[in-house]
Amino acid sequence: MVEFSASILNCDFTRLGEEIRTAEAAGVDAFHLDVMDGHFVPNISFGSPVTKHIRNLTKLPIRAHLMIADPVEYAPRFIETGADEVLYHIEVADSDTLPKLLEHGKPIGVTLNPDTALESVYPILPELSQVLLMSVFPGFGGQSFIPETLQRITALKCEIERQKLSLPISVDGGVNPQTAPAIREAGADILVVGSALFRSKDYAAVVRAVKGG
Repeated sequence: MVEFSASILNCDFTRLGEEIRTAEAAGVDAFHLDVMDGHFVPNISFGSPVTKHIRNLTKLPIRAHLMIADPVEYAPRFIETGADEVLYHIEVADSDTLPKLLEHGKPIGVTLNPDTALESVYPILPELSQVLLMSVFPGFGGQSFIPETLQRITALKCEIERQKLSLPISVDGGVNPQTAPAIREAGADILVVGSALFRSKDYAAVVRAVKGG
């Protein structure tokens, strides 16, 4: 069964603790933190203090998705405050980015925007903890799923199998009970869900529908 990663970007931050506990009770598998800097993406979200607060609220894995221009500089802050895994964007990376991030001893994943060539990450797949395919253009929650992502999932899965790797594929953007079946069928392993979860009246029902259980 696929993994459900809850993106807190669209939760009610005035009652963050309750939101985390309710999502955890509903059966989510991890929490996904969309960190935006106002440079790489046009929006600004939150920083490492939020990571620390969530770390104090849950024992589930916390993944920091760094939608920022300089992941090497800022990743340590999120690791120090409780992130179990860091995801950076290949669009802002150079040849030193991944080695420097791996020095911190945590799993490191890479993220691709919808218009970024899959081939850009093929050489580094063996060193990664996951590949996150954006199925919307990053920066804002609540966008509609880009259908072409399904072909990208399948193509990436083929390359991972060709390299004989055990590497999960994540999908983030417009994931909900309606789009999840096709995403699962295409080969995704981790589904990142924000708006569909936190704007629902029944978190557990959303989790079951997305995971196909």
